[in-house]
Parts: sequence; C-alpha cells; structure tokens
Amino acid sequence: MKKVVTFGELLLSLCTKGHHRFVQAGEFVARYTGAEANVAVSLSHFGLETYAVSKVPEHEIGQACINYLRQYGVNTDHVVRGGERLGVLYLETGASQRPSKVIYDRAHSSIREARREEFDWRRILSGKDWFHFSGTAPALGANVRAVLADALNAAREMGVPVSCDCNYRSKLWGVEEAGRVLADLMPFVDCFIGGREDAEKLFGIGAGGSESNAAAQLRDRFGFKWVAMTLRHGVSASVSHLAGLLCAHAGCFTSREYEMQIVDRVGGGDAFTSGLVYGLLTGFELQRVIEFATAASCLKHSVPGDFNLVSVEEVEQLIAGDASGRVQR
Repeated sequence: MKKVVTFGELLLSLCTKGHHRFVQAGEFVARYTGAEANVAVSLSHFGLETYAVSKVPEHEIGQACINYLRQYGVNTDHVVRGGERLGVLYLETGASQRPSKVIYDRAHSSIREARREEFDWRRILSGKDWFHFSGTAPALGANVRAVLADALNAAREMGVPVSCDCNYRSKLWGVEEAGRVLADLMPFVDCFIGGREDAEKLFGIGAGGSESNAAAQLRDRFGFKWVAMTLRHGVSASVSHLAGLLCAHAGCFTSREYEMQIVDRVGGGDAFTSGLVYGLLTGFELQRVIEFATAASCLKHSVPGDFNLVSVEEVEQLIAGDASGRVQR
C-alpha cells in the first residue's frame, strides 16, 4: 500500500443550507476541510494510506476536526496540538448564474503559530511514497513557510516525490508575494498543478491563451516532471464542462471532456490532484493518469461537501463510458 503525506491548514467549514445566501442563513452545516486534507481523504478512498500533518487547538473543536478526518481513514498521528483556534471558512453555494462565495476567518489560527521544532520531518516522511502541499500553506506566513521548507528539504534528501497545487487565493495574499514565495519552492516540486492564469499572473509566463504552451513552459522553467491543469468551461454555477491536461517530457495528454450538473464544486480541484497522485503512484500510462484524474474530479462535483467520497471502481466505470447515472441495483 502506497503512503502519502499531506501538509496544510485544517479548517472548520460552515455552509449555508441548500442554496441559501449568507443573509438568509439561520443555521449552517458544519464540516471540516482543508485543500490538503481533501486530497488525503480522496486517496484514502482509493485505497492508499494517507497522513495529514497540521496543527489544531487542544480544545474540543480541534479534537472534533481530528475525529472527522479519522472517520474517513486519514492518519492524524502527526497533527500537532496547540494554539488558540481553528480557522473558519464560510460557504454560500451558488446556483444558475449566481456564483458560490467563500468568506475566510483564518486570522490567528493554530497553524500560523506552528514552529519548526514541532515537526520531525525525517520521521514523518520515513517509509512514505509521496508528499503533497498547496499554495494556501505558504500563504499563511513565515512560520508555516519555515515548516514547509524543512519538509521539502527532507523530502528531497529522502527521495520522496512532491506535488504542489498552486491554489492561489487572492483573499490570502497578493500576486507579487505569492509569485516570489512560490517560485522559491518550485525547484523542490516534481508534480505541479495549476492553471494558465496562475502561470501568467504568478510566474510571468505568457502562453498566448494556450494551456499546453503554459504547461510546457512551466515544466521547462522549473524542471517539473509533470504539469497538470484542469480545463474548465463554465456555462453557469450549475453547469460546467471539464477536461484535464497533463504535460511531461514525453509530451502533453488531454482527457475526454465531461458536461457536469454541479451539486458542489468546492474540492473539485483537490479531487483532480488526488487522481493524479493515485495514477502516478500506481504506474499508469500518462494518458490513463489524466483520464483518471479528470473523471475523479467530475464525480466530486456530484458529492456535497469538500471530500471526494468515491472509489477507484466508480472512477474506472466513468472512464469506461458509463455516465448514464442510472440506479445501480
């Protein structure tokens, strides 16, 4: 069984019910989330052994977050306890032409107080097959960047492949700072996930509107083994088209395109990442890797919440052409 470690912030997610707006909400649905945790849960459902590394408060909300991850098969032995609070994410789910909206309440969260000495990365990564983080982690400040730098150095020394989902969030940091910080981290990354807009805004890569050109330039500039992108064409908040692109030194590979009726879009990118990691770790041919990642992301859009609670068999079934949605009896 392959073993994957993820590092990033864990959050309490408070979602309005149905498609209610924030100003209508009399109650919220509480879940726990985090870009990297979403990847860990999805990979756990694919049959891999996954580990979440983070920091949460010692009180009951921190414990509830840990319990929530454990019920989905994620190992939390390396989650550090301490700090004052868990960050909060408020979500209003859009519909039709009204987009979804996220409001962050993440100031002074536990992970922002993380210290390098709290994480023994050589022990954490010992015997592991992959390490994953996203751009939302270094966006949290110098403390988190120092912890992440230790993790990346240890991964390089120990020969553990690294993936990074760019995950640029304008509500967390500005373009100039994000580009500068992420550029310093990219030489440690084997598999990069991001969009053409990320390449242009953060790294100054002009691709003339072509995702494959942007991916190839990213690959060549930073020495990535793999660069992956989701290719989205949104009709509305309720209907979207999705395909995937994977570029390596062997060339670029594009998946089939899916038309999706969206139940919940949040976590779709993390589902794509988990499909990539699973395919690469399993040794799939590159065309099959991008087909698997895109199909996994497609299915996530049908699942409420941030976690992609689908199996390898369900992903393979969609790849094989069964998109009818008929009841299975």
